[in-house]
Amino acid sequence: MTTHTQSPHFPTAPTKGPRVLLARLADAAAWLTPHCLLALVNRVAIAGIFWLSARTKVDGWFTISDSAYALFREEYKLPLLPPELAAQMATAAEHVFPILLVLGLFTRLSAVALLGMTLVIQVFVYPDAWPTHLSWAGLMLYLAGRGAGNVSLDRVLGIR
Repeated sequence: MTTHTQSPHFPTAPTKGPRVLLARLADAAAWLTPHCLLALVNRVAIAGIFWLSARTKVDGWFTISDSAYALFREEYKLPLLPPELAAQMATAAEHVFPILLVLGLFTRLSAVALLGMTLVIQVFVYPDAWPTHLSWAGLMLYLAGRGAGNVSLDRVLGIR
């Protein structure tokens, strides 16, 4: 009986030739981009997008503006939700979830919530903006699947 120590799906690194350099570069890239760094960058990037959007919907700290209500009544026109409720829910979500993401607290939940919001925006509001929404989804899927990383309150609190 023969045992295999190598996986057929992951060949061993080459020992000579130009592929050695590529393998070393790949190893260096993996070392320079650990999960904790990728997660932190993704968290801040998505948080920034949604936070800036949230701030356009309010006057002062947290008074939803008349223009935000008008936007939900006249442009967004979401099905099943009254525009006033949709404006309040979206504004609250765009403030709360980015803060949680930056802190790395309830990261998976926050990423999934904003991913759901992105899906609603894609399907019902701006269907032609799929390249933008897909790039957001990629960042949020990473966070939902891998979590916040070591630089987070999730890690400190033992939240997976």
